[in-house]
Amino acid sequence: MAKSIVLKDVRSPERLLDETSLFLHRVVTDLPPEKQAMLERLHGSMEVLRGRKVLVVDDDARNIFALTSLLENQDMNVISATSGQNAIEMIEKNRDLNVVLMDIMMPNMDGYETMRAIRLRPEFRTLPIIALTAKAMKGDREKCLDAGASDYIAKPVNTDQLLSLMRVWLFR
Repeated sequence: MAKSIVLKDVRSPERLLDETSLFLHRVVTDLPPEKQAMLERLHGSMEVLRGRKVLVVDDDARNIFALTSLLENQDMNVISATSGQNAIEMIEKNRDLNVVLMDIMMPNMDGYETMRAIRLRPEFRTLPIIALTAKAMKGDREKCLDAGASDYIAKPVNTDQLLSLMRVWLFR
């Protein structure tokens, strides 16, 4: 489980505490005051999502609908693409994009190819891309990161974990 969630960044201790508390079903009020404060700061950073623009890339309309509903409830601006090529076009048209949620298993141009193509452009090298894949097999995480993903999450998506990942990547 830790391999799928822990990346070193500015908010790693808070994120690790948040993920382990969620995974272990720990009651936040039972934690020491300093740990409660860490989680409060992290969850208080939901404000970090408000008004941000996210591109959801998935060839399945049901997944786009579910993710769009979740993200719009966080007051995020959501645009979508149903193919890798369409995603690249949307990224080029929307220079104010803050994060991309990228499905891996798509026909024609899969998520790996799409991320590689996006990362070839210098202006998109730091754009956070979170890979979403139903094919959670050994080595997939590394393959996603090697292709240009900033982070990785398996489907079916745990919404709390996804929002936590997004808060971390958009906090900067």
